[in-house]
Amino acid sequence: MHKCGYVGVFGRPNAGKSTLVNCMVGQQVAIVSSKPQTTRDNILGIVNDDNSQIILVDTPGIFKSKNQLDKSMMKSVRSAFSGVDVVLYLIDGQKECDSQEVDYIQHLKQLDVPVIVVKTKKDRPQKCSVDADIEISSLTGENIGQLKEKIKSLLPQGDAQFDEDYFTDKSVKFMIAEKIREGALTSLHQEVPFGVCVLIDKFEEEQNLTTIEATLVCEQESHKAIIVGKGGGTIKKIGQQAREYAQQLLQTKVMLKLFVKVDKNWRARPDKVAAYKME
Repeated sequence: MHKCGYVGVFGRPNAGKSTLVNCMVGQQVAIVSSKPQTTRDNILGIVNDDNSQIILVDTPGIFKSKNQLDKSMMKSVRSAFSGVDVVLYLIDGQKECDSQEVDYIQHLKQLDVPVIVVKTKKDRPQKCSVDADIEISSLTGENIGQLKEKIKSLLPQGDAQFDEDYFTDKSVKFMIAEKIREGALTSLHQEVPFGVCVLIDKFEEEQNLTTIEATLVCEQESHKAIIVGKGGGTIKKIGQQAREYAQQLLQTKVMLKLFVKVDKNWRARPDKVAAYKME
């Protein structure tokens, strides 16, 4: 008997959604950062074994929209709800839930879709007193196997939707662009956190070498200087991390060049948000 289904991974920013998806898949399919709203689109992580295929839909954190990019992200959350067989709602074990989140969880449980409430970060000091169906640590792997079995028990019977060697539905270009953006989020700290997107301008694969050129788009001239860094040090660090990741992903030598351009207030403009959305 083979089971297959889509599992939506929801929760507030920094609840551990992307870390859980990466842990279950065994590969990095979603970028991880301590900053909220890191994930901007629904990313599929695919978990295969002999009798099941779990298709995890990693979504942006649930929050109130402030600009056009935010609205696009929340649209991704709503679309994920409409097509899943199981909902995982993650709550941060290091934080106490407020009444709004408790009410939201109760609302989810009224849906026709099965809901598993997952309390994350079990390896760290716990503050959350809300009851959960399971407590996990994606860093240590504690109870990840049990969570997988819970999910499998709720999935419908069906054939696999993806080949067994797939671990995500996203293109290699998307994965590399996201890795560059992850490096920017990590390196820039609080200065330029969310007004950055990454465009792949060139992607040429030869027998033993892949040449990639990418542009980091920011909103202000002052941000450009921060991204480049003193003597080009910051952008060099971002590039080194991304190049190492790309070489592991592609199994070839990679030549990566990064550029920076300013596009003022692009997050507030629907045409730019759509144009900068990676395929």
